[in-house]
Amino acid sequence: MTTEVTRVVTRLLLPPTAMVAFAILVKGYVDTGDGFSAGVVLSLGILLQFLAFGSTVADQLPIVRLAPRLAVIGLGIALAVTFVPVLLGDDVMTHRPGPDEKVIHIGSVEVLTAFAFDIGVFLVVLGFAVGVIDLVAHSIDRRTGARQ
Repeated sequence: MTTEVTRVVTRLLLPPTAMVAFAILVKGYVDTGDGFSAGVVLSLGILLQFLAFGSTVADQLPIVRLAPRLAVIGLGIALAVTFVPVLLGDDVMTHRPGPDEKVIHIGSVEVLTAFAFDIGVFLVVLGFAVGVIDLVAHSIDRRTGARQ
């Protein structure tokens, strides 16, 4: 059983967890970190919601409802970044801009195809992990007959 304090703290932890995940995602293409790590971190934040509130309340989160779509979109992005260079006559996963080409910036973030690939991996990991968490939670609910 969870207490009201646990539920309040869990609800308050979700936005900082998302912020840390996005920081890992943005920092990942330049330094340590990547889309996989960011997806796992945010998935753990969603798992906390399931543990504290149960599957009925956690299912109301938009990210839980959209998990399968996120995984498919992420896979599409990752595959596009991987194979579009082949259609242009380059090697698989040739990233743009090249070493001597001008880089476009959005604020302090450099727009590179490697960053797009990380976003795709992030969405695949997040969608898959949240989908599995949701599936397990509903399986446990069916077995125990408990709904919160």
